[in-house]
Amino acid sequence: MEIIREYFPQLTEKQAQQFSQLGDLYADWNSKINVISRKDIDNLYERHILHSLAIAKFIKFRTGSKIVDLGTGGGFPGIPLAILFPNVEFTLIDGTRKKITVVNAVAEAIGLDNAVGLQARAEELKMRFDFVVTRAVATLDKLRPWSQRLIHQKDIHPVPNGLIALKGGRINAEIAALGKGTYVETYPLNDYFKEDFFEEKYLVYVQV
Repeated sequence: MEIIREYFPQLTEKQAQQFSQLGDLYADWNSKINVISRKDIDNLYERHILHSLAIAKFIKFRTGSKIVDLGTGGGFPGIPLAILFPNVEFTLIDGTRKKITVVNAVAEAIGLDNAVGLQARAEELKMRFDFVVTRAVATLDKLRPWSQRLIHQKDIHPVPNGLIALKGGRINAEIAALGKGTYVETYPLNDYFKEDFFEEKYLVYVQV
């Protein structure tokens, strides 16, 4: 929990309490349903929660905006972002029912009423959103068309609506595969966080 306070010192008491509850909740759920790598559960706050919050270093979602977390898994990045932005509506989708069970149980346990998990694929959603956020789901050339049909055209942020993806490793080939004319911005996460884990990890914004 201390690592979250270090980078986000303005947390309210409620937010700090919600973040502090996540450790025990995910450890308990992970003992029943393997939603997080066994080797990573001890590093939950750095490798999953703080990693998710890198998106908040790039953009401050405005009150009333709608965000979809595509392929949320156990709730990342959606749940940490929903804690940090309580006046923003988050929809977390995944095709695996047991993962969505965990997402909704965790959200209910911490009193997170601005996040809902749905078992669905991107092409099944009828809703429209300001941004698609995602972490370790698919390559950018797949994420972009999935995202295009989910994004509405009215911009309320300084950054135009689009896809925000947390990526690792060598991303130049993925970006090149998007083709010329695609607007992309890339940010190394070690510009935000000093821990070794964030070396060669990036936030990629794609305007769709």
